[in-house]
Amino acid sequence: MLFLLLNIDDKRYALESQQVVEVLPLVILETLPHTPEYIAGVFNYRGRIVPVIDLCQLIRGKPCCEHLSTRIILTNYNNDEGDNSSESATSHVFGLMAERVVETLRKSDAELIDPNIQIDAAAYLGKMIVDDQDTIQCIDLDCLLSKVERMHFLPQAK
Repeated sequence: MLFLLLNIDDKRYALESQQVVEVLPLVILETLPHTPEYIAGVFNYRGRIVPVIDLCQLIRGKPCCEHLSTRIILTNYNNDEGDNSSESATSHVFGLMAERVVETLRKSDAELIDPNIQIDAAAYLGKMIVDDQDTIQCIDLDCLLSKVERMHFLPQAK
């Protein structure tokens, strides 16, 4: 499995590359009034308005720094709410802003370690990877985006 690595407050995190549509340089975002601090704003991506979630703000409570390596990771999220019919499945593109998005890592599924800790407020924290530097926390994008989506982007899904 190939993972895209990113940093949040000097801690490494990983996203499965299959969930990534494209990695973009930081662009100017249009901020929206009355949104939570972790909603960095929106931008036009090929004719679609894409919301961007600041992962640093969401996870650590402080905004991403604007470095050359700060990127917007476009992800494709399918909200099917447990129904497999194609009529109910809706595809959404979300942007995730993160720092130091510059490397990938290949690990087999057997190398992922389940920490056996369930944190309800952070259900998006998945398995962990141990490498020669430290541990890398995997982010379960489905849990992360379904929570954010339910709260702010799709009011009917609450």
